Order: sequence, then structure tokens, then C-alpha cells
Amino acid sequence: MPDYHDDLRLAHVLADAADAITMERFKALDLKVETKPDMTPVSEADKAVEELLRSQLKRARPRDAVLGEEYGSEGTGPRRWIIDPIDGTKNYVRGVPVWATLIALMEAGEGGDRPVVGLVSAPALHRRWWAAEGTGAFTGRSLSQASRVRVSGVARLQDASFAFSSLHGWEENGNLDGLLELSRDCWRTRAYGDFWPYMMVAEGSVDMCAEPELSLWDMAAPAVVVQEAGGTYTGLDGRPGPHSGSAAASNGLLHEAVLTYLGG
Repeated sequence: MPDYHDDLRLAHVLADAADAITMERFKALDLKVETKPDMTPVSEADKAVEELLRSQLKRARPRDAVLGEEYGSEGTGPRRWIIDPIDGTKNYVRGVPVWATLIALMEAGEGGDRPVVGLVSAPALHRRWWAAEGTGAFTGRSLSQASRVRVSGVARLQDASFAFSSLHGWEENGNLDGLLELSRDCWRTRAYGDFWPYMMVAEGSVDMCAEPELSLWDMAAPAVVVQEAGGTYTGLDGRPGPHSGSAAASNGLLHEAVLTYLGG
């Protein structure tokens, strides 16, 4: 099995640089925010983080390709870094601390590209999670100060905690009824949104979560962390990995239930 330790260490270096930028501008009164063509916000911090990470990757991994939310795709090759400079920009610009920088490395294989390294850094929450293929998932302040995370063992839907994104997204997707039915049949539901529910699935505090519409940069890093924590990560169509444009993550024991209620 390939050794991704150096790539994971680089991901931590990148995250440290991103955290310095995002925390400096978080809650800044003069933060500049624009509206993109898809009507979602982008802040000066989003752009600054992605520009810096692309520059560092160009020096550290010149042969690797890069895909980022703000500046698209660059380079070719079997290895590709996936960057979401701020996942949860709407929270960021309103002063809500639930946002994170997502960094992943994907590698080409027989079954297509798969994420092999993932890191989620949420500095306003003082939390970071990471994983590399075959090594398990961890949380902590650094590689040397970390504890392993593991999904829950909850096997019954009526005992399960389910997290979702906004009701609006499910309504647009035509599956609000399935979401409401699932919420009635499980023990607890909460709309945490963005990266956070996937990390809670990985550490066992939430048992399952799902979102109807996502991009690769939203999913690549969380997918590795969930899978290495012993969980299952697919699209709502059941396709493994982060390629379906939607996501369902669970402890594995409840995954078929999630897809039964929410699968398109």
C-alpha cells in the first residue's frame, strides 16, 4: 500500500497557512464579500487561501494537478489536490464559527479517481480532523498530538442521530418527504450543515448524514475521513466515494436505511 505520510504532513502545513489567513479576517468589519454567478458568496479570505495553497503546492508538488472551488482546475496527472478554501462561507461572513478549510489528495486508479488523503481544519472551533488511506482517521492539534476517531455502533434507526443540510435543498431535490419521513423514524435530527456532520459521523457523535447537492471539493476530504473512521460514504445513488454530486455518510450499519429514504 502506498505511503501517504508525507502528503498528509504537507496537508497539515497547508492547513496551518490557511488557518492563519482565515482567522485573521474572521469577523473583520472590512471583510470584502462578493456574489458569484451561482448567487453564493465568496470572501476575500476564500480567494487568498486558495491562491496561497496553490502557490505552496506548485513548489512542493509541481507534478500534481489542483482543483479548487474559486479558481478551477490546473495541471494534469494521476494525482490531484482538491481545495475548498472555506467550506461554509455563508457562516464565515456572518460570524458563525462553523466553517473549515478542506484539503484532499485524489489518486487515479483502476476504478477511477479516489481520495487518499483528507484534512478538515476548523480553526474557529479549535478542531482538525484528518485521514490517509489505510491508516485510520484522527483528530487533534497536530500529527503528534492526535487521537483516533471511530464511527458509532448504533444499528437501529430508532436509536440513531441524523444530520442534514437545509430543508430548502431537499425540497428543490424533490425529496423533502423522504427527509421528513426519515426524521420521524430516527431518534434525533439536527441541521448542522457543511463539513461538520461528516466529522461527527467519523467520531461517532452522529450516526448518519446526507446532502442532496454538493461539489467534489465539498466531499473529497470528508469522504476519506469517514471511510478511514470505519464508516461508509456514497452518493445518494449508492455510488461509493465523492463523485455523485450528492452525499450520504453513515456508520455503515445504517447506510441502507439512509439510501432507502433519500436515494434518488
